[in-house]
This record gives sequence, C-alpha cells and structure tokens, in this order.
Amino acid sequence: MTTVVVRGEAVRDVEPELAEFTVIVAARDKDRQAALARLRERADGLRQFLDRYAEAIERRESGGLHVHPENARRGEKVTAYAGSVSTTVTVRDLTVLGELMLTIADQDQTHVYGPTWKLRDDSPVHRETRRAAIGEAIARAKEYAEALGARVETLVELADPGLSRGPEPIVAGFQTFAAQAKRGGPGGAPDLQLDPERQRVFAAVEARFTISDPTVL
Repeated sequence: MTTVVVRGEAVRDVEPELAEFTVIVAARDKDRQAALARLRERADGLRQFLDRYAEAIERRESGGLHVHPENARRGEKVTAYAGSVSTTVTVRDLTVLGELMLTIADQDQTHVYGPTWKLRDDSPVHRETRRAAIGEAIARAKEYAEALGARVETLVELADPGLSRGPEPIVAGFQTFAAQAKRGGPGGAPDLQLDPERQRVFAAVEARFTISDPTVL
C-alpha cells in the first residue's frame, strides 16, 4: 500500500469583531480615608459611565486593586496614600470605541491603554479557515497522486499539526494575530478615529491518504 502525507494551510484576513482596552483610575491624598473615598468615587463614576454604553459593551471585568502608602525618602514616615483600580472593557460596537475611550481618558487621574483588536473565540471564520485548510490538503494529495499516475483512495488520518504519527514535526497550528490600533486626529481631538487592525487567521492540518499503485516511476 502506498501512502502520501500532506499538509494543508489556509490564511484569512478579516475585520475584527471586538476591541479591548484597559482603564486605570487612581487617587492620592495625605489622608488614607480621603484617598480611599476618592478612589471609590472615581471607580463608581466609571461604572456608571460604562452602564450608559451597555448595548455596545460585550463585557467588563475588574482587575487589580492597589492601595499603598508613600514614604518619605528616608525612614518610614508616610507622606501620602495612593490607590488604583483597573477595569478591562471589551467593546462589540466598534463605531463608538473612539468616543468611549476619549471620554474616559478625559477624566481626572484616569489612564487608558489600548485598544487590542480581536475575534470572538467562536467566530465562524475559525471554522471556515480550518475547512479551507482541509480542502488544501485534499487538493495537494490529488496533485501528488496524479503526478504519479495514481489516484487518491482512502483518508487514513487527519490531525492538527504535531498530532500526526508522521515523521515530520509541524509547529504551526491555529493562530490569530492581533495588533495595536492606529490613532487618527492630531493631539487627541474630540473626533478621534480608530482604524481597526485586520485579523490574520491561520489554520493548518496534516493528512495521510492511501493512493493506488503508481504507474509513473
């Protein structure tokens, strides 16, 4: 029995479905309770603001809370208390992303980082790309068989790269490559425009087929 082992690959460049950014609100005061109260006030203000965009937001998740005393250069004397809390926001309506981020960034003691562009884990493009990789593997096997004057008969094995029992290790699998956004408008103008970075989706498979006896040697 003659077998042929092939690798199928597919690449798709598509528009992102989600954008993620992080907001850190901070507060500082010589009095501990005053610092904590101000931090709570700013964190609550952020939550209330995000509530207004509930239809545009996929999810939001609170991250680290950091509160610490600030000491003088020498000794343990406390000169102030500082605190911060982070929130990660995932947006599905990308048309409001610039407005949302810019408005938040305009608040006191608020830091905004992002966005990162993404596809959903269950996005149909993942499945479509895998199917295209399988189609490429089948086409390649047929080309090899035809070059030998044979035909493909049976699929013996189909596996993600690296899972096949074949002798050639393959390191590439299924990946999504995301990048930072490009910002438009000078000086962070109110009409800030963000250009979504297209997502590159890559899929690969290994396939083993039996072929009829070659007639070309």
